[in-house]
Amino acid sequence: MKRPLAGVLTALLMTGAALAGATEASAAPHTPTPTPVAAPDFAGTVALSNCSGSLIRTPGSLPEDPALVLSNGHCLETGMPAAGAVVVDQPSSRTFDLLAADGGEVGTVQATKISYATMTSTDVSLYQLGSSYAEIEDAYGIEALDLAAERPAQGTDISVVSGYWKRIYDCSIDGFAHQLREADWTWDDSVRYATPGCEVIGGTSGSPVVDNTTGEVVAVNNTINESGGRCTLNNPCEVDQDGAVTVRPGVGYAQQTYGIAACVGEGNSIDLGRPGCELPKPTVLAPRS
Repeated sequence: MKRPLAGVLTALLMTGAALAGATEASAAPHTPTPTPVAAPDFAGTVALSNCSGSLIRTPGSLPEDPALVLSNGHCLETGMPAAGAVVVDQPSSRTFDLLAADGGEVGTVQATKISYATMTSTDVSLYQLGSSYAEIEDAYGIEALDLAAERPAQGTDISVVSGYWKRIYDCSIDGFAHQLREADWTWDDSVRYATPGCEVIGGTSGSPVVDNTTGEVVAVNNTINESGGRCTLNNPCEVDQDGAVTVRPGVGYAQQTYGIAACVGEGNSIDLGRPGCELPKPTVLAPRS
């Protein structure tokens, strides 16, 4: 898991190249690559005290609804949830620095509660703010990022937008890990980044992973294998359906977010009993006889 570093880190060089091939006159017409809705920038992202995050809305969110901030479960101010733990509707007064397109801070927004958080099956936290989307837009001119309700595809060009470092990493989705294990935690169907380009660092945890074509958030950045360790803290490993373990040094990962939309009900409340909601639920112990 990527936590903030003590000092300023040297930026990694990122390069990219595009190849175009000529076609003969008799060949089928060239189909252009879809143009991004807008180049990803920092508008709508936030900086936490120890991580990154983003102001997000689901397809059902309304302008008057209290806004939501998305980050990682391991970024909670109360510490990392234990394996199997699920946090629901816990009071919080945490503040977030809201960023404009150029990365400048335009204001501070404040939570009223942790609506949902876990590090089981996924690594996600959702904070409910004391301000609505409309109020934030009126005060700061910032709109929330749209949360995709569909699973992203392998090969999708993405940007990991870190509000903590005010830095954008560009790469693509290399594939998906059936299970990703790191120390005591296991995450399912994790996004694997193609490298080079997304060698994320401490403080990028919780950054939105944005589809460069649609502009929607498709995942939340959460870890990288730092030194080649096998399934240890800061050194996640992949486990396939047959239990085979693969270690990919220097490769980063994110947790998909399309499943969140099905769990958000009226007024942006988290309703884990909604049809289609598959987020982990709190364990309820049966009463003793």
